Amino acid sequence: MKFSVKHRDSNSKARVGEFETGHGKVQTPIFMPVGTQGTVKAITQKALDEDVKAQIVLSNTYHLYLRPGTNILEKAGGLHRFMNWSKPILTDSGGFQVYSLSELRKMKKDGVEFKSHLDGSMHFFSPRKVIEIERSIGSDIIMPLDECTPYPCEFEYAKKSKELTSRWAILNKEAFIDTKPLYGHDQYLFGIIQGSVYKELRESSAKDLVKLDFDGYSIGGLAVGEPTDQMYDLVDFTTDFIPEEKPRYLMGVGRPENILEAIARGVDMFDCVMPTRNARNAYLFTSQGIISMRNAAYKDDMNPLDPECDCYACRNFSRPYLRHLFNAKEILALELATTHNLTFYLNLVRQARERILDGSFVEWKNNFIKVISVNVQSK
Repeated sequence: MKFSVKHRDSNSKARVGEFETGHGKVQTPIFMPVGTQGTVKAITQKALDEDVKAQIVLSNTYHLYLRPGTNILEKAGGLHRFMNWSKPILTDSGGFQVYSLSELRKMKKDGVEFKSHLDGSMHFFSPRKVIEIERSIGSDIIMPLDECTPYPCEFEYAKKSKELTSRWAILNKEAFIDTKPLYGHDQYLFGIIQGSVYKELRESSAKDLVKLDFDGYSIGGLAVGEPTDQMYDLVDFTTDFIPEEKPRYLMGVGRPENILEAIARGVDMFDCVMPTRNARNAYLFTSQGIISMRNAAYKDDMNPLDPECDCYACRNFSRPYLRHLFNAKEILALELATTHNLTFYLNLVRQARERILDGSFVEWKNNFIKVISVNVQSK
């Protein structure tokens, strides 16, 4: 994978970079909107591209495998054509989704057996099977099958899980080499570092994966319930073992302040359902903090959703109008709120990039976090 670090912050581990795929370049740090089933909920691809200015989206192997299925995706010419998205796509392996099935899954040395949440049918994911599915999907960046540990978990469980993920990483890499892309563009394989909250396991996992020379490295198994300060410490610790010339991806994180703190610790890529899920529940991320559009305080507050935002929703509509849409259960409320929240997140990483370049990142980050931590609804 063509990845280059363009600039490093002198006061933190933050960095500006760029990687190139067959569907375009991506500037880092970057946030990837989550389109689990081949769609980012409550927003069109046109708005995602033109209004939000998303550079890359994330989809999910587990869900696409179950529905619509690889035969449909191959007939369509891959996920890009199926969903009419011309920019890069990253697909998670589905390991986290299978992990979340809990009693509906059974771990084995060569993979995991699980019951579909849709119809109860039984399925089996092996490292090779997952790679083959992601070849059918045609995503630009693919994630290998791993096991995500719960929090809390005992050291011995975390150790066995880490060792399983490392063994599967070898099988994932072998399957990736043995198979070829189906749609004429290159695909890239990232490794996933596990180890729960145990630093020695995180270090061991990272070293196992670096030996295999993946195109990039992900930090998995965090933001699953551990204290925030511990997550920051583990991210800071783990990035030291990831090669400088490879992109670093923190999976499933998170809140705006989490992203900024992780950027300061050397992370390049992020994803999370939070901006879209919160939007559908009337919670908006703003430059002054999180606000609920169901709050009566905004009934006659004729200000835009966020005076400092230039998204379509903020340019054209007031807080009372969006509150009215939510109260009336109008679908437009979901679209406008989603457009705003995703624009907020993409603007956040764009501003971080600019601040790293001009040398003011740490001061800006600290001030930004201080401001958005204020709960506007209390006013």
